[in-house]
Amino acid sequence: MYAGWLPTQQEELDLRDPADWARMFPDGGLRAILMEHVFEHLDADEAIVAARNCFAALAPGGYVRLAVPDGFFPNAAYQQLVQVGGPGPADHPAASHRVVYTCETLPPVFANAGFAVRLLEWWDRDGVFHAEPWDERDGFIYRSARFDHRNQDGTLGFTSLIVDAVKPA
Repeated sequence: MYAGWLPTQQEELDLRDPADWARMFPDGGLRAILMEHVFEHLDADEAIVAARNCFAALAPGGYVRLAVPDGFFPNAAYQQLVQVGGPGPADHPAASHRVVYTCETLPPVFANAGFAVRLLEWWDRDGVFHAEPWDERDGFIYRSARFDHRNQDGTLGFTSLIVDAVKPA
């Protein structure tokens, strides 16, 4: 998929299962983990376990770059698309959404696991979009203000809540 990155699916690496992490990454020395639109498929308790497993798998100074649907994006069609349970049939990709995070609810999941969390792209509760500079070589997020094809002519049609969660060195 991306050069230098190992793609996995749930069948290969269940984020909630420490045994899967130990089998795939026995030395706990990962430099980076990239997850684009994954965590919203875990319930709140599973997300806490997954964040702790990520922390254990990373070397000091390693990080998780994570993107999820943004619960504060002020667009009704977007919110309908990303809502818990999805917008329609059971085979829709969003049908298994269990949480919609915001800039207020996602960082504590990772902070409580020991990470320092930095917001990269997010909407605040007042409907204002914020973006900090980030290097796509450190983890490319397509569903971002910078790269998603639905964002054109200065109008944001689809963005994600994007964070870097860094394990202290």
